[in-house]
Amino acid sequence: MISDPNVVTLLYLVSIVCFVLALRFLSSPKHARRGNWLGGVGMIVAIATTLLLEGIGNWVLIAVGAAIGSAVGFVGARKVKMTAMPQMVALFNGVGGGAAALVALAEWHKTASPGGSETVSIVLSALIGSISFAGSLVAFGKLQELVSGRPIVFPAQNVVDVIVLAAAAAFGIAAVAGASGDWVLFALILLALLFGVMFVLPIGGADMPVVISLLNAFTGVAASATGFVLDSTVLIVAGMLVGASGTLLTLLMAKAMNRSITNVVFGAFGQVQAGAGGARTDDGRTVRATTPQDVAVQLSFARKVIVVPGYGMAVAQAQHDVRQLADVLEERGVDVKYAIHPVAGRMPGHMNVLLAEANVPYTQLFEMDEINPEFAQTDVALVIGANDVTNPAARSDTSSPIYGMPILDVDKAASIVVLKRSMRPGFAGIDNELYLDPKTTMLFGDAKDSVLKLISAVKAL
Repeated sequence: MISDPNVVTLLYLVSIVCFVLALRFLSSPKHARRGNWLGGVGMIVAIATTLLLEGIGNWVLIAVGAAIGSAVGFVGARKVKMTAMPQMVALFNGVGGGAAALVALAEWHKTASPGGSETVSIVLSALIGSISFAGSLVAFGKLQELVSGRPIVFPAQNVVDVIVLAAAAAFGIAAVAGASGDWVLFALILLALLFGVMFVLPIGGADMPVVISLLNAFTGVAASATGFVLDSTVLIVAGMLVGASGTLLTLLMAKAMNRSITNVVFGAFGQVQAGAGGARTDDGRTVRATTPQDVAVQLSFARKVIVVPGYGMAVAQAQHDVRQLADVLEERGVDVKYAIHPVAGRMPGHMNVLLAEANVPYTQLFEMDEINPEFAQTDVALVIGANDVTNPAARSDTSSPIYGMPILDVDKAASIVVLKRSMRPGFAGIDNELYLDPKTTMLFGDAKDSVLKLISAVKAL
């Protein structure tokens, strides 16, 4: 057991330094693995120090909980496919928020005299943690397609949301004012859970990167509030690091879509627009289909190819085949690069994670601002499952729901090939003007099958 408070403080300081350095290293793909290791070491030190404090008991329950949690984490890390990483992140967000709410409930039950600063921390931990837990479960359901990815709305939904949140806050105020009884916090948690569900249901799949970041920030703030409840400095700091980084990432994701956070949360973005997916002609322009053999010729004799991955690539689990296609083209002297839009996929960095898992060199991955000037000098832009992030309507159509959103300048390439299952609109619920561009050809089918056919066709040349 550790009885010296100075030793405890020093060990917790080591944990905090590890967490800060982990965030620093995670900011670059080159050092991300080191960041993960540092974060893990910091957490091990924090947990071990806490378990060695005087007064820690009930070792059987602690061992059982640790065994269950370790088993779930190990299985998740080893078995969950990279394409399902957004769902796992959403679940982990929810687990963190739920844990904060449970700790708050336990501490409230132990509190002899409600009211005061400790009660404020308990209320905030229960409120924010419950919202994060319920919202994350709904996000998981949408990502796993157990719930429709389209916004689920009903009349006066925002008004009802405000009423539910206000009611939860009223119980919180009552608790801080001195109301006693477990029912007070139970009512707060139930209303917060309901709000969490209603909060995420009207948010469409296209906004999942922002939602995941926002819920991550909620979980961090809830954990920090729990740190005040438990008088744990390391938990306060770790929670605020998560909350601050999650908030910053949320703002960056919203900026990448040129939309405000309120529009993301309350805009019900992603409802199918009237007429979307209808006529496929515009001023005499039509969609042109192509074959793997024709595309292979374009790719093989190109000087420069930019691959634009999107959620369709993730669904088809085609990242390994895309890398193989790039390898085959590079053997022919083709310069291959990857254009990564900040909100492509279902979570921040989704495309980077998938391509890294396929061992695509980090040096070939370029963010939107870096790669956009190069499209004008590109022979072929190969779009694999990306939709809204390549739609020129974001620049020109003021009536479009994505107007003003920064996009990849795919339409400036000499030739554009789009791999897509069908002509269904993307998450924004609108047609993509890029598909009517005379320079664009469509290779219909499952992305994985199409890429495999392209590999065979290129090798056959």
